[in-house]
Amino acid sequence: MLGILIQLFVTFFKIGLFGFGGGYAMLSMIQYEVVEAHQWLTVKEFTDIVAISQSTPGPIAINSATYIGYTATGGSISGSIIATFAVCLPSTVIMLIVCKFFLAFRKNRYFFAALKGMMPATTGLIAAAALMLMNSHNFVDYKSVAICIAAFILAYFLKIGIIKIIFLAGIFGYVLF
Repeated sequence: MLGILIQLFVTFFKIGLFGFGGGYAMLSMIQYEVVEAHQWLTVKEFTDIVAISQSTPGPIAINSATYIGYTATGGSISGSIIATFAVCLPSTVIMLIVCKFFLAFRKNRYFFAALKGMMPATTGLIAAAALMLMNSHNFVDYKSVAICIAAFILAYFLKIGIIKIIFLAGIFGYVLF
């Protein structure tokens, strides 16, 4: 049990340290580590955990780490605690350091150039997460693709609020499946 807890800590610490752009940008890293590298979960289990993490309050990376830690250790709360702590630790330490030195760097052009350079990478990571979730477990048939396209049209072109779209997608998903 101690071995899996150490692996969870190292894995989620690494994800927290190198996962720029928030939880959705981290999803492809999390998926690679837990499904391919360590084989703690199947693709189907990972997809289910992502769905649960999206529907529960809080950041998706932290929720995912909590569920994955629990699942990877066979239902142990200690796995949840270790994975959640490890994914949060790097950003907490980095933010404490940045806050301490922000005033000194606030007019530094290199600092802001580095932040500006991270924006396209973040966009790419979020796009990779979206593409990763477009698999046979999520898009079973034409009905799921139709709901996805309709949601996009409602959000992008008609500017409908995301809460209403989620509610409508849930109703149509329930009726169609």
